[in-house]
Amino acid sequence: MERLITLLPSGRHRRSWFGFVLGLLWLGFAHAATPLNGAWREARTGDTPQAVLREYRGGMLQSFNPSLLERFPHGAQGSWVVIAPQPPWDNSARVLTIYPPTLGAVTVYNQQQAPAQLLALDDFRASMHGHGRLAWLVPADQAASEPILLKFEPTETLSAPVRFHLLPWSEYLQQDAQWLVFASACFAVMLAMVLMAACFAMMLRDITYAWYAGYIVCYALIQGIQTGFVFHPLEWTWLSGMIVTAGSTAVALSVSFAALFMMRFCELQRYAPLLRVPIVALSVGMFQLVLMRCSQIPLLVEVAQVLLNPLLMIGAALLLTAAVAAAARGSRQAWFFLAGWTPLLLLTAMTSAQVNGALPELDWLNDASLAGGAFEAVILSLGLADRALRLRHDRDIVRVLADHDALTNVLNRRAWNERASVLLSSGAPRPIAVLFLDLDHFKLLNDYQGHHTGDRALIAVAKSLAAELRPNDLLGRYGGEEFVALLDGASAQQAMQVATRLCRRVHRLEIPVSSDAQLLSISIGIAMRQDGDDVASLVEHADHAMYDAKLNGRNRVCLYAETVPMKMPPGRLLRVVETRERDR
Repeated sequence: MERLITLLPSGRHRRSWFGFVLGLLWLGFAHAATPLNGAWREARTGDTPQAVLREYRGGMLQSFNPSLLERFPHGAQGSWVVIAPQPPWDNSARVLTIYPPTLGAVTVYNQQQAPAQLLALDDFRASMHGHGRLAWLVPADQAASEPILLKFEPTETLSAPVRFHLLPWSEYLQQDAQWLVFASACFAVMLAMVLMAACFAMMLRDITYAWYAGYIVCYALIQGIQTGFVFHPLEWTWLSGMIVTAGSTAVALSVSFAALFMMRFCELQRYAPLLRVPIVALSVGMFQLVLMRCSQIPLLVEVAQVLLNPLLMIGAALLLTAAVAAAARGSRQAWFFLAGWTPLLLLTAMTSAQVNGALPELDWLNDASLAGGAFEAVILSLGLADRALRLRHDRDIVRVLADHDALTNVLNRRAWNERASVLLSSGAPRPIAVLFLDLDHFKLLNDYQGHHTGDRALIAVAKSLAAELRPNDLLGRYGGEEFVALLDGASAQQAMQVATRLCRRVHRLEIPVSSDAQLLSISIGIAMRQDGDDVASLVEHADHAMYDAKLNGRNRVCLYAETVPMKMPPGRLLRVVETRERDR
């Protein structure tokens, strides 16, 4: 509470803040819609516009509040609706809007006996169209006090509640532009996420991204049809007359793609295997509904239309249950799915409740569903990115485990050979030295002190060797007590110096080999790269030099030469031993 108080403006800034709010309120009232009264009744055979208006003036129609959402039956005959402007009247240019736009047609009857005008989302003949709503420009010769007669024509779709506003022309243009910016931004976000997912699906060859892209495309198409965005401003004339079929198909496919995506994204096979089969069945069932709906066989079309809504409710409950179960059992991606999908599910539930007459004040739910789709696309994209990073991290861990020796944590023989081959074949020719290292009397250590002690000795030796070498040098375990090292850019003299330090460092570990005072040491052979050498030949030459070091007394370094093997001078070896004695 204290933090909230500190964030509130004070003094002169507070008065400025209140002035700004009052200014906004004044602007809102200055551009407020004309107050309206409304009345309606179901259409009957033989009705005429004049007869309906006489009934209205006689108070025989059912009244309602046009500024709140109201549902009108769109049965066999449709419904008559009368919108009556209330004082103060304004004879300037005005626009009657119907929001959200119905999927059926609405006929507007002019009091001046002019031809009736048809309002529909997929009507491309009219010169004026509302965006995200149906709009009718009131004729200039119609008095502001005259009621407006509408007829909601019969349609096979479920009638949704609508509300009416009579706006000044300038206010209508402002709201229309604001809605266009908002809707375009939402669809742009969804399209961007779809394109990203499609690219990753092709690059990574992961069908999870394809199912996600299909789901978001279908949901965007649903919103595009319901809001009329695909008709105006996109002008998709090929969808004219196909609202019901295209909408039902998109709904069924969206559930099918969502089920397939969720199954792989949340790893149900691992975290909720019992729910995997019903979710696959749901996806297949929704796809079959699409085939039935598009078959043009009246019986199959009717059955598909009847089954669609129940399957939608069952599917929503099933996906929610599966996501919660997977999240509870440790699926990280299931939390992303719940964070993106649950708000959209709540909005859908609230919109369904509005169809039955609940929540008439919440006329923003349709636009909220559009924003919810963009929000879900972003959240699920973040989840896919997190999934890709986690898979890459797991892959890197597996690669490290596959390339490194489990005991000493240096490169294993295969990985060392691969990386050494890359170094030999890359860049301009330069000196490269390969060292072959073998521990002296290691078998005695295992025999007298056990293999566990031998393992600890190998770990200590590997750490000492790695600490002595440069970060760009390659150190690997070749097998048993044998190690190999590649020194990039090192001359023969430098390689001899490095190998000498390695001998000294291992001897200074003072690891006893047997009951006498003998300590663990190492013999090293060095081979310098010559023309035509590869990794195998260099290792072979270094191995020969190492055996020469063994034969000449161990704990020493020998350099391989094609003619006469060269070993470290005895005086140098004495200096190493003497230095070790002084250091002790």
